[in-house]
Amino acid sequence: MPPECQLFGTLGCHLCELAEEELMPLVEHGLLVELIDIAENEDWVEDYGLRIPVLRRVDTGAELDWPFDAEQVVAFLR
Repeated sequence: MPPECQLFGTLGCHLCELAEEELMPLVEHGLLVELIDIAENEDWVEDYGLRIPVLRRVDTGAELDWPFDAEQVVAFLR
């Protein structure tokens, strides 16, 4: 079972939409991804504002910065 992940982004972010599209086939195969809107927390804006979208593993805290493709995500989750 793949680890649970969070995708840090915000509304209206074109790159975030691309990241979601890249992740969708993996979600359809069981990957759990929580969408996190960085606008809801000042610390997230400070930490991720210039880096979004960022995929984060909940179990290890490891982060994968954009750009990434499905193959890179699969490797990141191993």
